[in-house]
Amino acid sequence: MNEAVQIVAEDDPLLTSDFVQEMVKQMRAIDTYGLFDSQSAAQMLDPFILTKERKREIPIIGDPDESVITRLKAFYNVIATLIEQDCGLLAAPVINLSYEGFGRALIIVGRLVVMDRSLRDVHRFGFPSLAKLKEEADKLVNAACMLIAAHRQVAEL
Repeated sequence: MNEAVQIVAEDDPLLTSDFVQEMVKQMRAIDTYGLFDSQSAAQMLDPFILTKERKREIPIIGDPDESVITRLKAFYNVIATLIEQDCGLLAAPVINLSYEGFGRALIIVGRLVVMDRSLRDVHRFGFPSLAKLKEEADKLVNAACMLIAAHRQVAEL
């Protein structure tokens, strides 16, 4: 993938949103070797953005590498963290992934499964833009919080 052209602008107003700030925290927390220490938020989030051109460079069939799996885990960790902040209950992400890039992502609150996503072609995990990334996250968090509100007793078990 051609990393020379950065898609996320350094002055993008979405970089100040709670979601993006939490995503940066999660990426820095996962970075055990300090590779992201010198990167800005825009540089760190740029690999999450897969434009049509970037997607074309990725083969249709392939196994996910460690960096893609790290981004996938960070994304669902952020979703779980935002659910915790909104609902006040502990949320735990569970990701089951085969070496071929197929599996499931769950977020569990108490005994309630608040998010269940099938994962396919994880080696192509990404979003068309930063706005779409945030929009998808907001949608997942809102759906989970509505489910928790409807089944609060199960979520508190």
